[in-house]
Amino acid sequence: MKKEFVQFRCSIYEKKLLKIKAKKSGLSISEYCRRAAFDHRIVERFSDEQIAVYKLLVKYQINFKRIGNMYRKRNPEMADEVIQLANEIREHLYNFKK
Repeated sequence: MKKEFVQFRCSIYEKKLLKIKAKKSGLSISEYCRRAAFDHRIVERFSDEQIAVYKLLVKYQINFKRIGNMYRKRNPEMADEVIQLANEIREHLYNFKK
């Protein structure tokens, strides 16, 4: 239960920057400052555009994997390259999660 009140001084620009960063992470300014002070993880929320790009990358990764599997018997070299590309896309997707 939060009972204590703490104030600190900052410039107008710093306050605007705090508001912007707190809004991007989906937190209030006080919660954002509290997490920053205690070195807690602050995660920026994805915008609708970023979510659309993430979904598109997932589709590409799945499609490249399917293409690689389809050509595995006919052209193993090409299949390996396509599967390698799908694995690279997967690595980038894992970086989004972190």
